[in-house]
Amino acid sequence: MKFILTVIFSFCLVFISCKKEEEKPTYPQTTRLERIPADAVKVTPDTDLFPPILHSNEWEEPVPLGPEINTAGAEDSPFIPIDRDELYFFFTPDVNVPAEQQIFDEVTGIYVSAQQGTSWGNAERVWLQDAGKLSLDGAEFVKGNEMLFASAREGFTGLHWFSANYVNSRWSNWQLADFEASFEVGELHIHGDELYYHSSRSGGTGKLDIWKLTKTDGHWQHPENVTNVNTTEDDGWPYISPDGNEMWITRTYLGTASLFRSKKVDNQWQEPELIISQFAGEATQDKDGNLYFVHHFFDNGKMIEADIYMASRK
Repeated sequence: MKFILTVIFSFCLVFISCKKEEEKPTYPQTTRLERIPADAVKVTPDTDLFPPILHSNEWEEPVPLGPEINTAGAEDSPFIPIDRDELYFFFTPDVNVPAEQQIFDEVTGIYVSAQQGTSWGNAERVWLQDAGKLSLDGAEFVKGNEMLFASAREGFTGLHWFSANYVNSRWSNWQLADFEASFEVGELHIHGDELYYHSSRSGGTGKLDIWKLTKTDGHWQHPENVTNVNTTEDDGWPYISPDGNEMWITRTYLGTASLFRSKKVDNQWQEPELIISQFAGEATQDKDGNLYFVHHFFDNGKMIEADIYMASRK
């Protein structure tokens, strides 16, 4: 399945070069709710034509997060850092708007919500570009005071990985990440000295495959195909559990994106098992083992919005 970020980033943002050279002194104050179309109707579990289906007795039935996170726009690509009580996600107000126009809406990008007890606080925009300059950011990975994110932005052709640092209560110091172009790094997750990512690079098993890089002498090196979890179709969007013993991937099941889990036994990843099906993808977990993922809503074969869902660990 091609998620919102994958579709958006397929554009090379040639439109950015047409932007006028006018710098804004501060970041826009537009809220994401202001950009959601007035006629947008929020989909709920009661009106969802294809709700997620749970295939495991380890979790409760999945439910959407509250209005602090989910809106009538599209929330996607959730990520919870191991060491920060925060939820990051990608947002765009209208999935019908092409990427070359979304970049001008002042609200499409990465958002963060702080955990407040057993719930999440209101989400705020994460700015990863200088005021007055355009960028389209997503696919975030956060650990400690470091972030990796994919971005298409002014001054660059196409999509690149960038890093940023959390300094003085804000993300800053963004710069190109240290990945060799031949690795063809797609959406990723880092656990210790291992970086897992999906890619359609040559030498794989199928279309998108899960690959692993190892940090050696301070650099990510030695791409290795994780053959035990790959099929001849798309296997992507890897997430490694905090204890390092589970790999979550997204692959197609009965025609829609679904979540699969592989367990590590004797240091080997096992055949993935189906956990949640029907338009479910991009898993992440909190410190209590609760499972979060994006659920896309479809009507007549067309995606109309997306929400972040949670399945509580029993």
